[in-house]
Amino acid sequence: MERLDEKDIEVLKLLQTNCKMTAKEIAKKIGSPITTVYAKIKRMEELEIIKHYKAILDSKKLDKGTTAFLLVSFAYRPGGREKPLSQRDIAKQISAFPEVQEVHVVTGDWDILIKIKADHVDTLGKFVMDKLRMVEGIEKTLSCIVYETVKETTDIID
Repeated sequence: MERLDEKDIEVLKLLQTNCKMTAKEIAKKIGSPITTVYAKIKRMEELEIIKHYKAILDSKKLDKGTTAFLLVSFAYRPGGREKPLSQRDIAKQISAFPEVQEVHVVTGDWDILIKIKADHVDTLGKFVMDKLRMVEGIEKTLSCIVYETVKETTDIID
C-alpha cells in the first residue's frame, strides 16, 4: 500500500466525518494549500483508499428500524453434488439481495455473516425463509435481532 503522510491522515479524518467539506475548508483546517489538499484527495481516490462518498441515512426515519445479523452455514456438496459449492460464490449470491447491507465470509462454526435492515421482524422472517434459505447449499441460519445499537460507524481512522 502507498505510504500515507500525516496530512493524508488528517484529510481522511475530516472527509470521513463530513465528505461534503470542500478542499478549501480542509486546507484551512489542516494548514495546507488548497492545491495540495486537492492533489492528496485525487491521489487517494485513484488508489481507492477513498472508495465512495455517501450520505449516512437514519434507518429508523426511513422505516428500516429493525437490524439483524444472520449467521449462515452451508453444505459444500449438497445432495451429493459432484462439484463443491464455493463459499465466495454463495456470499456473492447473498450480496445481490437488496435487503442485504453487508456480507462477510467468516471462520468458526458458521460460514457467512450477513447484516440486514428491515421495516419489521416479519419482513426479516420472510427474507430468511423465502429468499436466503432458497440459495442452493444453505443448510442452516441463525438470526440475531438487534435490540439497541450503541455504536454504528463507517469511520476507520480515529
